[in-house]
Amino acid sequence: MDGGYAVVTLTLMPPREGAKVPPISLAARIGDLLFVSGTPGFEEDWTLSPDFARQFERTMLALHDILARAGCTLRDVAKVNVLLTRATDVAAMNRLYEAAFGPPPFPARTTAVVAALPDPAMLIEIECVAALPPSGGPSHGGRPSR
Repeated sequence: MDGGYAVVTLTLMPPREGAKVPPISLAARIGDLLFVSGTPGFEEDWTLSPDFARQFERTMLALHDILARAGCTLRDVAKVNVLLTRATDVAAMNRLYEAAFGPPPFPARTTAVVAALPDPAMLIEIECVAALPPSGGPSHGGRPSR
């Protein structure tokens, strides 16, 4: 777009009944980049597992779905921001992250341990930036394919 941006409207799950939907888009496109909002690991019924690995798995599933709807894959991701609420989950997150995004080279990444996320049961939230494939073409995979 001419200096502007396009909001990618994606609905992965219906909103919780009676829940206020925050004023965000799941993703926004600017030029050839897709900026994906922070994504938590909700279950299909909008609950959050107390298990960190399960929340990571659900977060990655949601990211995969958002990227796929925009024509991207995890190999197109150039930058990742990971927010954790417990420092004790960093080692587990690194193992799970390597399996999800590997093999190297990995996207650039920032990992932060924060005091809290919007839902007190959230243990992880991931946001990313991906390079969009050429118009009408397949995902180009900004990093080597698996």
